[in-house]
Amino acid sequence: MVDGDELWQRKKRRAFLISQLYQWHWISSGLCLAGMVLFALTGITLNHAGQIESKPAVVMREAQLPQPLITDLKAEPPAAKAALPQSVGAWLRSEIGVNTAGRDTEWSPKDVYIALPRPGGDAWLSIERDSGAVSYEVTDRGWIAYLNDLHKGRHTGKAWSWFIDLFAAVAIIFCLTGLLLLYLHANRRRATWPVVGMGLVIPTLLIVLFIHR
Repeated sequence: MVDGDELWQRKKRRAFLISQLYQWHWISSGLCLAGMVLFALTGITLNHAGQIESKPAVVMREAQLPQPLITDLKAEPPAAKAALPQSVGAWLRSEIGVNTAGRDTEWSPKDVYIALPRPGGDAWLSIERDSGAVSYEVTDRGWIAYLNDLHKGRHTGKAWSWFIDLFAAVAIIFCLTGLLLLYLHANRRRATWPVVGMGLVIPTLLIVLFIHR
């Protein structure tokens, strides 16, 4: 038989465990709340991407490099994808507002081409090596496309990639602590495991019956 002191210790450990689970559960829910809403909403917009019309807005700008910078471009780069000279990159930032640092470049005898993909659109920049003529085109597909690309992590950079990984880890903690709380309270809620089971069975049946390779 279990004496009173041992029973009290069990209740104390259970109360401590439940307290910790609730604390981890509400903290993780607060941290991932905005992210879960964003990913849920963009999941709907991505699922209906073909039905959501968007009219891309294209803006074209032209500029002219100063003569000293043209001389820098005429020199052969050490590699086909070498970065732009620092002087040219600084001029582009100040005059056009384009940051080419860390971007892939394509050098040819005629020009230098730089792809500037971005979430929700696209962009590119080309500089003629002989004349110094600069062509810069930006395509904006709107806020829905921007949010959809955030969902996919498309052209969003390392910082957003790290955020997605951290958000996923916090969301897993939220789900697992919720599952443990369901387990601890299941005796008082008979519908707990049938509901949890439905959450597993329904998507499994949809995959098996309606999604074919």
